[in-house]
Amino acid sequence: MRVLRFILVIVVIGYAGWLAWPFLSPFLEGAGPEAAASRSGAVVALDSGGDMPTAALWIGAVVLYLLSALLLGAGNPRAVAAYFLGFMADIVLRLAMSPNRGVSADIAARSAEAVPAPAGLDPQWIVIAALLLVGLLVMAASRRVRRSRPVGHLTP
Repeated sequence: MRVLRFILVIVVIGYAGWLAWPFLSPFLEGAGPEAAASRSGAVVALDSGGDMPTAALWIGAVVLYLLSALLLGAGNPRAVAAYFLGFMADIVLRLAMSPNRGVSADIAARSAEAVPAPAGLDPQWIVIAALLLVGLLVMAASRRVRRSRPVGHLTP
């Protein structure tokens, strides 16, 4: 079970990094925060269309996925809650936000590049199904195994 937890931690951190890459890559190139926000499409402008919820969901999903990976690595069963909260933020980002602008369009385009989809199937649904499967594996890996002890024996 430890090996599965380790693999899941690596997978969740990798996905969170992939999700955050459009925002992080300008920083690695030496750009400032304004340039990074404008290049990633996560402009937080309340007066021009209100992209604040999109940016908040995007950053929230990344932070929750990273928190889930840390909790899962420590063996904490709360990793499931953090993962599925990040999953819900990711689903809202992918499906409920306008798919033609900003972060949602970028995630959809990168999903189409990353996942080869059969004809007639949207790659976003394949990614969502894979994320749900990882969430179920996180749930299975974070459950504590209870050992039965004979009456009167203390914990070693």
